[in-house]
Amino acid sequence: MFGKEVSLFKLCGFKVQLDLNWIFLALLVTWSLASAYFPAHYPGLPDVTYWWMGAAGALGLFGSLVFHELAHSLIARRYGLSIKSITLFIFGGVAQMDEEPPSPKVEYLIAIAGPLSSFALSATCYLAFEVGYYYVDLPIPHLGVIGYLAFANSLLGGFNLVPAFPLDGGRVLRAALWHWKKDLRRATRLASRVGSLSGLFLMLSGVFHVITGNFIVGVWWFVTGLFLKGAAGASYYQLIAHITLKGEPIRRFMTPNPATVSVDTPLDVLAEEHFYRSLHDIYPVMEDARVIGCVTSKHIAGIPRDQWNQLTVRDVVTACSADNTVSAEEDALAVLSMMKRTGTTRLLVMDSGHLVGVVTLKDLLRLPALKLGVEGNE
Repeated sequence: MFGKEVSLFKLCGFKVQLDLNWIFLALLVTWSLASAYFPAHYPGLPDVTYWWMGAAGALGLFGSLVFHELAHSLIARRYGLSIKSITLFIFGGVAQMDEEPPSPKVEYLIAIAGPLSSFALSATCYLAFEVGYYYVDLPIPHLGVIGYLAFANSLLGGFNLVPAFPLDGGRVLRAALWHWKKDLRRATRLASRVGSLSGLFLMLSGVFHVITGNFIVGVWWFVTGLFLKGAAGASYYQLIAHITLKGEPIRRFMTPNPATVSVDTPLDVLAEEHFYRSLHDIYPVMEDARVIGCVTSKHIAGIPRDQWNQLTVRDVVTACSADNTVSAEEDALAVLSMMKRTGTTRLLVMDSGHLVGVVTLKDLLRLPALKLGVEGNE
C-alpha cells in the first residue's frame, strides 16, 4: 500500500503480507514500551528485561492486528466476497477486497467484526492476566506483556470505532447512510467527508501539541491525521473507479493505432528515438505487419550501452502473453485490478490476434478522476 510488501504466511486461506514500513512501527513500539511504558508500570526490573518485554509486546501487537483483520476477512468470505490478502502497514492493517459489499447489512457485519474481535481478545488477555496473577503466580514480566496486550487491543477496538471513513467506525457509518439513502455512492461520499474532516482535526491537534511543547505526540497526531484524510479521499476514488470502469470494455479507454517498433530496430535507436522521446516504457514489436511481442525499457537496462548498436530488438523481444496483452473486450475494472496486481502499467490491446491499441494505467484513471473533479464542483 505504501511501500514494498513481503508475503509472510497464509492463515485460514488468506495471504498475510507486511509492508516494510511496518518495521519502523515495530521498532518504535519496542522502544516506547521498553523505555517508558513497562518501567512506569513495573519499576525495578533490569533494563534487558524491559527490552525483551518491549519486543514481546510489539510481536503481540502484530498478532493482534492480524487477528483484527482476520475477523473482517472471515465475515467477508462468509458473504462471498473475495479477500486478496491481509496487509500490515505502518498505521495498522487492511483486508484487501476487490469489490464492495453487496448490502448495508454485509458492510456493517464486516466492519463491526474487527473491533468486536479486538475487544474479545482484550477480554481474553485481561482474564489471562487475572488468572496468572491470582492463581498461577506468573512472573511479573510475563504479566506485564499480557496486561499491555489487554490494553492495546481495547485501544485498537476503540480507535477503529471512531466514525471516520475508512476506519471500521466510518464503515459502520457508511452502512447506516447506505441503508438510509439507498445509495452506496452518496453514502461513501458523505462518510469520506467525515473521514477527511476527522483527519483534518487530528492534523490541527498535532500542530497544537507541537506548539505547546509535546513534539512527539504532535507529530504522530499530525501524521495519523494526514494518513486518515488521504485514505478517506482514496477510498471514495476507489469506489468511483469501480462504478465507472465495471462493465466497460477496455477498447473504450485504449489509444488506437499505437506507435510500434520493427524487430530489426537497433537498441540505441530504440532508446534514443522511442523510450527517451516518448517516455513510454513498452512498445509493440512488429515483423511482417504482425505483432510478435513487446519490448520494454527494462529489457535493455541491463545491457551495456556500448553494445546497444550491436544488438536489435529481435535480441530482447518478449513474446505476447497474458502479462502484457489484453483483449479489446476485456472488462476495464478487471484490467485495472490486473495492473495493480502485476505492477504493469501499459498493456497491448489485441482483437482476434491483431494489435488494435495500447492502454495505460493513466488512461484507466482519467475518467474516474474527471468524474470526481466534476463532483467537487457541484
